Amino acid sequence: MQIQWYPGHMAKAKRLLKDQLGRVDVVIELCDARLPYASRNPELAQLTRGKRGLLVLGKPDLADEGATRRWIAHFEKEGRTAFAFDSGRGKAKDAIRYIEKVTADQVARQAARGVRKTVRAMVVGVPNVGKSTFINRLNGTPVATVGDRPGITRANRWVRISPYMELLDTPGLLWPRLDDEHAARRLAWLGTIRDEILDSEDLAVSLLEALMTARPQAVRERFKLEGETGQGRALLEAVCRGRGFLMAGGVLDTRRGAAIVLDEFRAGRLGRITLEDVGGGRQRANV
Repeated sequence: MQIQWYPGHMAKAKRLLKDQLGRVDVVIELCDARLPYASRNPELAQLTRGKRGLLVLGKPDLADEGATRRWIAHFEKEGRTAFAFDSGRGKAKDAIRYIEKVTADQVARQAARGVRKTVRAMVVGVPNVGKSTFINRLNGTPVATVGDRPGITRANRWVRISPYMELLDTPGLLWPRLDDEHAARRLAWLGTIRDEILDSEDLAVSLLEALMTARPQAVRERFKLEGETGQGRALLEAVCRGRGFLMAGGVLDTRRGAAIVLDEFRAGRLGRITLEDVGGGRQRANV
């Protein structure tokens, strides 16, 4: 699966990010706790090399708790400062404390000169990973536009969190080509890649097959599957029968079924699932 999705606004966002790097003290990268390895754009590591960094595992409420702890330990072993943060219910002061910790020496140096430093942080990550929601949580009121689809943020925007802290909201960045078929598919399951450029039914079928291997009981209960469900499109058709998704003449509404499968997985209605885990010193896919 070679996914080509690099519209003009992404190329522009990359240029803007480069322009702003010299103005920030720390780069805060968000990844998805359900996909901590594949949801990180390798180009961001290159672009932000030499900058202090924080890695935030977002949406931990949708991920397996044990897997999230293992990922944090893995990143810390690599020398990164990492923590999980639920932008829906987490306490802003907890995240702010991490930002203050990694910039404490810079603030102290300025204080020794009689200057109260304003810490400036850039928030980066792939599309739909929750950057704007994270900023809104830290700010306390909605100031950054959010949505449940990728590509909402199209330009850099500074947000003042406190008199001495500002965050820069940036558009999500995917790399120009995704050659790893498994990583690309898992990113698509999460909604990182626009559904419009993929076949939603094929995507839902691949997700159902993976979940029937990893969490069969959760799938059967959620979609009211009974008896033998088969594989491939037969799984999607079973979901449609279980939910009663029928069109005129009793034809199964597989398009609606696919949309429901993807939406409910992304919303965490099948339980807390991590798509890849750390094992034996390497990253591996769970599904």
